[in-house]
Amino acid sequence: MLTLNQLEGLLQQKKISRREFIAHSALLGLASASYPLFHPKLTQAITPKKGGRLRIGTPNGSTVDSLDPALMISMSIILINFGQLSNCLVEINHKNESVPELAESWESSQDAKKWIFKLRKGVEFHNSKTMDADDVISSLNHHRGKNSKSGAKPLLNPIDTIKKDGKYNVIFTLNEGNTDFPYILSDFHLVIFPKDVRPDSGIFTGPYVIKDFEPGVRTFATKNQNYFKSDRGHFDEIETLIMNDSNARIVALKTGQVDLVSDCDPKTVALLKKLKGIQVIEQNGNRHYTYPMRCDTFPYNNNHVRLALKYSIDRDQMVKTILRGYGLAGNDHPIGINSRYYASELKQRTYDPDKAKFHLKKAGLGNHEFRFHTADNIYSGALDAAALYKESAAKAGINIKIVRQPNDGYWDNVWLKKAWSASLWNGRPTEDMMLSTVYRAGAPWNETFWNHKRFNELLVKARTEWNEKKRSDMYFEMQRIIHDEGGAIVPMFVSDIAIASDKIAHGPLSVYRELDGLKAAERWWFKG
Repeated sequence: MLTLNQLEGLLQQKKISRREFIAHSALLGLASASYPLFHPKLTQAITPKKGGRLRIGTPNGSTVDSLDPALMISMSIILINFGQLSNCLVEINHKNESVPELAESWESSQDAKKWIFKLRKGVEFHNSKTMDADDVISSLNHHRGKNSKSGAKPLLNPIDTIKKDGKYNVIFTLNEGNTDFPYILSDFHLVIFPKDVRPDSGIFTGPYVIKDFEPGVRTFATKNQNYFKSDRGHFDEIETLIMNDSNARIVALKTGQVDLVSDCDPKTVALLKKLKGIQVIEQNGNRHYTYPMRCDTFPYNNNHVRLALKYSIDRDQMVKTILRGYGLAGNDHPIGINSRYYASELKQRTYDPDKAKFHLKKAGLGNHEFRFHTADNIYSGALDAAALYKESAAKAGINIKIVRQPNDGYWDNVWLKKAWSASLWNGRPTEDMMLSTVYRAGAPWNETFWNHKRFNELLVKARTEWNEKKRSDMYFEMQRIIHDEGGAIVPMFVSDIAIASDKIAHGPLSVYRELDGLKAAERWWFKG
């Protein structure tokens, strides 16, 4: 008997009808993790209802947010731009596979240095202009400029040239081969906009057209009637409300002010599961919290200091208390257990006050006050986690002073600015994308300002290596180097938890980012 995933593939390839799909699926008892929250009636699950206004409550908004793809930092603006208004050449599906989006197909040379992308024809921007190769090249070059501060710049650094071949073919020539290159073009920064408009205009190709944008407050968008995906963009309207307070988001959902809220406090999940009319949507991906220390700044330029602070945090207590079990202890590197090259044999670092004291003594900073900067809207429980850390570190003789920063402007005024602060990262579909974005020397988002020669060499070699065993060994060594010498404390990997009205339905969920890879507005719908 075919599996549900196989049936799904046949349906997508139009080799079986919907009626045949439903009949065969019924024989399976619908017992597949691919459809974890489907209504028992599969007919409803695969026949989305059109219409309605989806109201989303989300945190991390700021009055300085911009629709410029190169300047997106806060998760709320990424959810709005990438999740509602725009598209990339490549999309990541629920199986973590790279599939065509604005591109129709692609092919590469044997050495993976030359890639030819064939664009979809007839795709219209929100201003009715038809997308072509010039728009794609202009959009990508927006991130490649000498003075670009885009988080995607290090991902595009290996590109030597981008040229067009006719109106609908784009040719990429790389400095070195990259077998994962299509994944790079799925990065949320790399959305395509018309070459003759400002990057922050809000004019893209996505399922919704922006009508009202109040940074840090509210965004309103309406259905793009000319959207090139006929099976997506089911809602008529999308309203996104910035709600930095976790409790306020839950109250708004309970009282019917919103239909969907993201980044929910795990402490509330048990209670919410008992409420009528509400569903809990849990995704277990590679999202993780970090406490980056600037390795170019005293005292964090001393690895003994970094190790002392790594050993002084009780990760298991944090997972139990802050996440209520909805996550796993981190091991001071950013690669999660769902990743292809996860270093499973790397010993888990645990709370060890004696080792913390040893390294602090080696650093000669027994009486130093370590100032840790954080804010309560970074993630649910951020201040409580900092308090737990302060408590466990005190038992190791380490004095941590928590500096509570304003929520508004945190990512512009604190992150990358202060010597030690709180941060969080959503996973990336490949190890190279995660490591190149956050740990590569000189990367704009290298939050630890870390520069390690061996690590940088391995990063280049791994992306060009075809042999799976050799590539795996390289990624293991990179994870070990970050674990032993890096400036990032990674205390927890956290499940993505969203709470929604039970009137919302969806298909298979992407796990590498919250809210179905941030595409809930495009992929979900209201039940009939």
